[in-house]
Amino acid sequence: MSSPPTTPLAKTYDPSSVEERIYAAWKQADLFRADASSGKPPFTIMIPPPNVTGVLHMGHALNNTLQDVVIRHRRMAGYEALWLPGTDHAGIATQAVVEKDLYEQKKVKKKDLGREAFLKEVWNWVEHHGNAILGQLERLGCSCDWSRTKFTLDEDMSRAVRVAFVRLWEKGLVYRGARLVNWDCTLQTAVSDDEIEYVPRQGKLWYFKYPVKGKDGEFVSVATTRPETMLGDTGVAVHPDDDRYRSLIGATLVLPLVGREIPVVADESVDSEYGTGAVKVTPGHDPADYERGQRHGLAVVSILNPDGTLGLEAGPYEGMSRPMARKQVLKDLDAQGLLGPIEEIEHNVALSDRSRDPIEPLVSEQWFVKMGPLAGPAIEAARSGRLRFVPGRWEKVYLDWLENIRDWCISRQLWWGHRIPVWYDEDGVPAASVEELEIGTAHPETGKPIVRQDDDVLDTWASSWLWPFSTLGWPERTEDLAHFYPTQFLGTARDIIYLWVARMVMAGHELLDHLPEENRVPFSTCFINATVLDGIGRRMSKSLGNGIDPIEMIDTYGADAVRYSLVILTREGQDVKLSENRFELGQRFCNKIWNAARFALGNLDGSIGGGEGDALEDRWIRSRTAVMIEQVSAALEEYRFHDGAQELYRFFWNDFCDWYLEIAKRRLGPEASAADRDAARATLSRVLSASLRMLHPYLPFLTEELWSHLPGAEGYITTAPWPDASGFAFDESAEADFDRMREAIAAVRNVRSHMHVPPSAEIRVLLRADDEELERVLRETREISSPLARISDWESGRDLQKPSSSASAVIRGGTLYVPLEGIIDVEVEKKRLEKESARLSGLIQGTEKKLSNENFVQRARPDVVEREREKLSSFKGDLDNVMAALRDLD
Repeated sequence: MSSPPTTPLAKTYDPSSVEERIYAAWKQADLFRADASSGKPPFTIMIPPPNVTGVLHMGHALNNTLQDVVIRHRRMAGYEALWLPGTDHAGIATQAVVEKDLYEQKKVKKKDLGREAFLKEVWNWVEHHGNAILGQLERLGCSCDWSRTKFTLDEDMSRAVRVAFVRLWEKGLVYRGARLVNWDCTLQTAVSDDEIEYVPRQGKLWYFKYPVKGKDGEFVSVATTRPETMLGDTGVAVHPDDDRYRSLIGATLVLPLVGREIPVVADESVDSEYGTGAVKVTPGHDPADYERGQRHGLAVVSILNPDGTLGLEAGPYEGMSRPMARKQVLKDLDAQGLLGPIEEIEHNVALSDRSRDPIEPLVSEQWFVKMGPLAGPAIEAARSGRLRFVPGRWEKVYLDWLENIRDWCISRQLWWGHRIPVWYDEDGVPAASVEELEIGTAHPETGKPIVRQDDDVLDTWASSWLWPFSTLGWPERTEDLAHFYPTQFLGTARDIIYLWVARMVMAGHELLDHLPEENRVPFSTCFINATVLDGIGRRMSKSLGNGIDPIEMIDTYGADAVRYSLVILTREGQDVKLSENRFELGQRFCNKIWNAARFALGNLDGSIGGGEGDALEDRWIRSRTAVMIEQVSAALEEYRFHDGAQELYRFFWNDFCDWYLEIAKRRLGPEASAADRDAARATLSRVLSASLRMLHPYLPFLTEELWSHLPGAEGYITTAPWPDASGFAFDESAEADFDRMREAIAAVRNVRSHMHVPPSAEIRVLLRADDEELERVLRETREISSPLARISDWESGRDLQKPSSSASAVIRGGTLYVPLEGIIDVEVEKKRLEKESARLSGLIQGTEKKLSNENFVQRARPDVVEREREKLSSFKGDLDNVMAALRDLD
């Protein structure tokens, strides 16, 4: 692409003939590779690593488009820009996919294969099917440094995980203990909060009674949606101020069916207005009950086995499935006269997003990280301003979690992932090690033989929290780590502010202790992008079937249209409602740019022109370009992506196409003098060059293709310098004169439209000027305004009166009159306007009647009511215009 193509631009823009070719050229030229030794200031973005099993969805498309806009802008602005890509091994998701495939294709389960053979199958799957999403990111135009692509199970990444674990172990921040965790009974592993989906379901609330010991006929009633868990109850809690139960606090109840004696305890967390005001406490199977049990020293009884069947503590129900046990427990309670009323309710059920099995809170031996000591520096990073959230309101979510932090369960009962680097001797004494400890070798502390390694793997986030620096070579002090860390920008979703963002900040501070404290925060800005919703405001999901496939949209509209539409529709801090036809907006803009550039390139005819044109339109468009460069640059520096996209749209479509190109046509044709043509070409080529470069971060494919045809353009636009506003001086005089001329032209065009003046008809325009400046400007710009508004003759004066049958328009400093006699049939136009007046009056009356109906206003959806109000306002505005036109014709 170093020399302009010999073939002209196609008449219409066809993304499918451009995008693949352009991206291949970028990769061949190695344009995205960052050089740590270049001497340029660094600007680094670490991609939030998608799951290796993942495919591109609209959330990815928006998030990665925004990251690409940032990195392309900074690359052009002179930074050594690194956008490092990669994928996450996604332990539970990947293992579930492979297990399913193995069973469907070979009827083989993982336990049949054994750990090592199963892991070979997973690696084989990853090699053949993984990383599809990285190819999809290329389709989107993402300018990542693919030479640095990382996978969280790469050997160097795995070593970083082991080093981090051992360092935390040595500081006493890692421990093993029994705690309540989210348990997936199908996959038989603990799962993290982000692997749970809450689904509304119809259910029942069962009431039953617990006898008070020593008081025949006296009971305490409780309610639950999970009756089988009563077998694990170790207490009943009431509010200390609830008069109904004050006398029972400290009493003993007898748990039906199993005969366990349990106390009544007073706890302020109980809502005395809910249910009976008495809450069964099951510390082994409910997070809130676990906390209550800790406060009151209640025993933790676990009634479930890892596979979800009932265990030994369930007594006669041992071995039953959960549904079977529920049915039998209710039957037995009823037989004893202890079952009360049953309510139909809708409640949220926690499901594993992989197995779709209901999550069971379960007490289990797991590995944990002590988070309290790590949270303080992460809190200070935000409060000191070293870490900034955009939009700022997300800082509160971050701080709220850190200030109420709990220890992190980092172990998973899986085979795919980073195996916990802990080995045990024959007595079960653990030892953590970065290097592999061979079975049979001496334990580093006891000297006894090592007999096994811990079976569990680490939570996926236990590798992801190291992502900003492990990808750069940590724990080694590499050149990349020294130059590209800390990073400057992280773009991510609100859902993982605490699961990932906060943990990365903690890890950076804790593990990069060779750096000054101010340089340990892994990113200076955390941008939380909008959530993409469907057209009626619902989150896109597989279960609803309302997702839009970004690749299908790229195939239909082109990557640039998809990118631009997503950005222009998304205001910072607001979610975006998206339907497929919204991508037509970006497609229209791409076509407009293509057509305008094609016209401009045809008129440049291989020349960049010469001289500094002093025509008003040249001075004005150069001034407008200066303002556009300043505003778009500021928007991108401040991560106001929508604002930048909107300003580019306004400038290119309105200023450049609608006004400058229309005016400049007369100076680009063969009838213009050579000097005038050269001056127009010089301005046109400069403004088009700057415009393409400003548009490039948003529309990389289109602008690269047009850049290759632009006379005087060198190399790739991807690495071209960002325009400098100082090269386009702001011209206050040109702005003022052009605005006054444009206002007059717009007023005349408005008259022509409202009065149905035929497009081909030329008109006279009279100006009654109250302002000498207005009269001067319109006199000096008649050569421009006359063809743009099809004006045959201008007349101006201070004392001009309005002619009969003429339309008028008030502008700054004067009034314009357009005589219509002989241009239109005045009587026919009056009748048309009177008919339109009657139609609009009827619409106004009908809409006002609908909006005065309280039943409609209260029952209709708010957006429907708002549309009716907008229609009423529009009808009234149209009627005002019609009545004004009628008055003009009198």
